[in-house]
Amino acid sequence: MIAKNEARLRRARKTRLKIAELKTVRLSVHRTNEHIYAQVFSACGSKVLAAASSLEPEVRKDLANGGNVGAATVIGKLIAERAKKAGIEQVAFDRGGFQYHGRVKALAEAARAAGLKF
Repeated sequence: MIAKNEARLRRARKTRLKIAELKTVRLSVHRTNEHIYAQVFSACGSKVLAAASSLEPEVRKDLANGGNVGAATVIGKLIAERAKKAGIEQVAFDRGGFQYHGRVKALAEAARAAGLKF
């Protein structure tokens, strides 16, 4: 029997290989029970161009809980602002093997609403 995390990482690996073929900038999302994280990686995948998480002190003072849809929405807006400040308009969305539902979906929709295209 495959462990839950191993299956998620297998799904994530397939997505990352496809994005690597496209040679495009990647918006990667990771979620835990307590927090949500987003990073924008360069096309080669070796450099982080922008990052945001619910662990940041300026974000935490506004949020009571970092592991809910409200926090994901805030992080989605924040990562889009930081990516645009770095000159990035278009990204490929990497959900990290997580289901496109709930917090992952909220982050993606907030980033799109803030002007990031994917």
